[in-house]
Amino acid sequence: MTEENAIAKNLKSALDGVHRAGVPGVFAEVRAGERIWRGAAGVADLETGRPVDTGMRQRVGSITKTFVSAAVLRQVEEGRLGLDAPIGDYLPQLVPGERGRAITVRMLLNHTSGLAEYLPYAFPSLKELAPWSLDENRFRRFRPVELIAMGVGVPATGEPGSTPGIYSNTNYLLLGELLEHLTGTPAEEHISRAVIEPAGLASTGFPAGPPIVGPHSRMYEALFGVIDSPRDYSVYNMSWVMTGAGLISTVADLNRFYRKLLDGEIVSLSSLAEMRRTVPVIAQDGRTIDYGLGLYKTELPGHGTFWGHDGTVWGALTMAWASADSGRQFSAAMNLVRWRKPDAEGTPHPIDDALETLKHQALCGPA
Repeated sequence: MTEENAIAKNLKSALDGVHRAGVPGVFAEVRAGERIWRGAAGVADLETGRPVDTGMRQRVGSITKTFVSAAVLRQVEEGRLGLDAPIGDYLPQLVPGERGRAITVRMLLNHTSGLAEYLPYAFPSLKELAPWSLDENRFRRFRPVELIAMGVGVPATGEPGSTPGIYSNTNYLLLGELLEHLTGTPAEEHISRAVIEPAGLASTGFPAGPPIVGPHSRMYEALFGVIDSPRDYSVYNMSWVMTGAGLISTVADLNRFYRKLLDGEIVSLSSLAEMRRTVPVIAQDGRTIDYGLGLYKTELPGHGTFWGHDGTVWGALTMAWASADSGRQFSAAMNLVRWRKPDAEGTPHPIDDALETLKHQALCGPA
């Protein structure tokens, strides 16, 4: 067996391990220099047994935030926006008064604004860990200003600029409104023109309606074990989180995007340096992460620092990571999320262990 075949076998074994641990379908792309490996394991549809495929499109969740951040920083580069300017200078009607003067664009980007997350108010059943509001809102069309008002209208999670920051989608919906204010174009359209199209991402974009256009998997939500037979939420109106987590992409496009970003081809190297200035932020799962402007870093002992983002929406989990020099990359997509039950805090789950094995093999294994 050649070394290359052995590497491919190890990657496929790690991918199969995620499927065996309980994820219906998982697919990934690994890049090491010019070498590319793609693999898939499991099914896209539990009823029909249709297999997953590496070219499938996926709702990539909060990976969207890196794209939004890049679009905002391009506006800074063009002199149309001050990174440390108060958001109230641009959107006083959405963040009025003293808060609008205290919260800067940077604080929105790195989640230190103190603005609360709107999701528990848009989906009230989340407070009781029940799925009924997920079902009720499947085809509801939210307006961004309606969701922003929910986050702005409740008590702050901290003083503007204080750390640790608290991760909040309210920040990124505001950034979407900011882009529309600056460009006169809907944020999704502007991000497509300014970031997605120049990067050559042919399979990436914001959805025009509830269905995903093109080959894709069903997406199964477990809601921390509350939904005993995980429910398919692949058809969903994404207006509830569009510039926070609304993008659809592929694992190949994600690797291409992060490679170009880290090589200074999407924003300038000085803007990239700003994106990599991190602060401690408490993520939605309670972890404290080192968050920059729309991306964060993870340290793998003995193997260095990796930059990227992960993301979840109902039924889908996606991750995309790259070494600091973009020489090693890993993107993976799964069609099950929130498998861990609340009372299992601190207890390792087989899926978590299998994902760590896959991530380590992809980013740290032989090139």
